[in-house]
Amino acid sequence: MSNLNRTHCNPQGYLTTFRLGNGDLRFAVKDTLDVAGWPTRAGSQARENTLAATRNAAVIDTLLGAGCVLTGKTVLHELAFGVTGINQWAGTPVNPRYPALIPGGSSSGSATAVAAASVEFAIGTDTGGSVRMPAACCAIVGLKPTFGRVAREGVMPAASSLDCVGFFTRDLAMMEQVLTRLGFPDGDEPESTAPALLAGAARADIDALIARGLATHGVRYHRAELPLLDAAHNAALHIIGHENACAFADLADNPDVSSDVRRRITLGANITAAELAEAEEVRLRFSAAVDALLERHGVLLLPALPDLPPTLEEARDPLSVVNLTRLLRPFNLSGHPALVLPVGEIDARPVALQLVGRKGHERALLYHARRLLSER
Repeated sequence: MSNLNRTHCNPQGYLTTFRLGNGDLRFAVKDTLDVAGWPTRAGSQARENTLAATRNAAVIDTLLGAGCVLTGKTVLHELAFGVTGINQWAGTPVNPRYPALIPGGSSSGSATAVAAASVEFAIGTDTGGSVRMPAACCAIVGLKPTFGRVAREGVMPAASSLDCVGFFTRDLAMMEQVLTRLGFPDGDEPESTAPALLAGAARADIDALIARGLATHGVRYHRAELPLLDAAHNAALHIIGHENACAFADLADNPDVSSDVRRRITLGANITAAELAEAEEVRLRFSAAVDALLERHGVLLLPALPDLPPTLEEARDPLSVVNLTRLLRPFNLSGHPALVLPVGEIDARPVALQLVGRKGHERALLYHARRLLSER
């Protein structure tokens, strides 16, 4: 049984704790994934009385069968529909290294549980940056695999053309272990081509910090451009808005849903067929552009966030920070795997680097990350 109040998270991000499985790696799971015997509330009071799940999400069974121990369910931005991680009903977890800053969302509790060393790794979901955003805010490693790479059976919402099951760890070595437990193939060592660096998409001091870090490690790179980046961000916003409005249509007028989430459901319901068709056209063009860039360079480097993570006070209006995902969301649209890792600080706030790789080549992303950090 749980040893916590099941509707309010503890500072580490847990909504409820238990122990399932036997093994050497502890993990926690975002409360949008089913765990048999426990309700999937998705951080929403509107789902407070939902029935317990009857089976585990597929990815949980895979990990339990691979020597991992599930320790509990974690809090999130309500209905996984927001980027701050602030949740007035279920609670907002404390960002362990930066307690004045947002934990990031929507997979806030999974990120803070890892950052607080409560577990070796945690599961989140990433529809528009919801793993990579909190990883960047909490200065840990976050991976969004290739779309469709990890089974989504037992994940809420049931249908999405953007959402991926993703993972948090404190370092690259543990992320390698997680991929091994998931059964990801080892893969061939990628060619040591110079990566492409997308500059000019973030604050100048963030770009400068990343450039200095690459220079310190002796990394040579080619400057790259992705003219469709902003169009891809907007297209992804339209698609996620529409798909979530469909998934949560029954909650659009429910007073138990927070006002910011209800507002986003309403906005999503008003997206037109023409806007969706245009978004799908952008998806095709942007995906092809990223494929072509990666064919030449193997990996794309860019800041994870265009600005520094805000404080809890600065993020009181959730819609004011949606553009923080401007460099994350496009790769949900394209479906490419993306890895975020911390690279420094500015004004006592974390800065993270994002690596984007070829579809189906998650191991190569980790290889490139290790190489970037070890070269001299």
